[in-house]
Amino acid sequence: MQRRRCIWIVLDSVGIGAAPDAGMYGEADAASNTLLHVAQAVPEFQVANLARLGLTRLQPLPGVADKPVRGAFGRMREQSVGKDTTNGHWEFVGVILRDPLPVYPNGFPQEVLDPFEAYVGKRVLCNRPASGTVVIEEFGPEHVATGRPIVYTSADSVFQIAAHEEVVPVNTLYDWCRFARRILTGRHAVGRVIARPFVGTPGNYRRTHRRKDFSLSFGKTVLNSIQEAGLPVTGLGKIADIYGGSGITTAIHTANNEDGMDKLLAQMEKQEIGLIYINLVDFDALYGHRGDAKGFARALESFDRWLGTVLDSLREDDLLCITADHGCDPTTAGTDHTREWVPLLFYHRGIQEPIPLGDRSTFADVGATIAEFFGVRRPPVGTSVLSMLL
Repeated sequence: MQRRRCIWIVLDSVGIGAAPDAGMYGEADAASNTLLHVAQAVPEFQVANLARLGLTRLQPLPGVADKPVRGAFGRMREQSVGKDTTNGHWEFVGVILRDPLPVYPNGFPQEVLDPFEAYVGKRVLCNRPASGTVVIEEFGPEHVATGRPIVYTSADSVFQIAAHEEVVPVNTLYDWCRFARRILTGRHAVGRVIARPFVGTPGNYRRTHRRKDFSLSFGKTVLNSIQEAGLPVTGLGKIADIYGGSGITTAIHTANNEDGMDKLLAQMEKQEIGLIYINLVDFDALYGHRGDAKGFARALESFDRWLGTVLDSLREDDLLCITADHGCDPTTAGTDHTREWVPLLFYHRGIQEPIPLGDRSTFADVGATIAEFFGVRRPPVGTSVLSMLL
């Protein structure tokens, strides 16, 4: 048991079709199918390794030939209210958010802004829902001239602060975010406060890899149980930020998907036991929100190539899990996340045939399965599928 190791990969925003309750979230959600639509955007789209794990048994894809499947495959629907990173990742580990986190379609009220502006010493710019790349082009020059922070939100429960790295040092931006996190409580307890540093000049501003999330905490989870059992839990990418560091023994920053996969493989060489848990955010941040279906498809093809190396690097007793936290269909109206089913793929070297897992009623089935795999306390929700895998 103590030799066991799990590699858990979250393909951020790779949904596979409108969830049963998608219509409650809008017409775009009801029409969404992120994986199918990005595959349709690129001729001869190829994800052979994902197909071998059973992805195309869940969603047939144009141009992707059916492969002999050695893996377990199913779909999961979300029980938590919302369609954000926070909701999805916390449900994975056994926390279902029954009440919606606050959102601000008209911007933040003065009762939030007054203490924040007093702490910063300047009035904010923007204060409305906006695209992150658009907002820095619109307000970047005034921000650079005045030092006023760009505060904005989205359809998700987020308080985002953008600042130019040459105007506001990154550590100062992080300090502003920590203060915002302290005051955003009670009815204003947003899911995440996000630092959005950027560089460049007007017409050529670009966000940097120093983004940092400051998330709400919802108590102990499967990650804590694994850690308390004396096993290492490594979070790559924004995993540690999403859980506020709780249950994470080692946090490794990543610049992008390519860097993330490179560091994942390096960690697999070093870490003998425990959990290695990574979020690959480029699908969402660079392509889904920006309506770039072709870029999204190419990023999936790139991941599939990296996946081949991961599969070759697995040990006999390793368990691989691949899933997603929500959709972000780049072909539908708007730029928001989409309420979708997400894939659930498991693999270990002992699997020699297809194992259909069916439609799962909650994302928490992942956490329940991983908890049983490590022999630790299972979460209060979720059903383990480990017996089907072994």
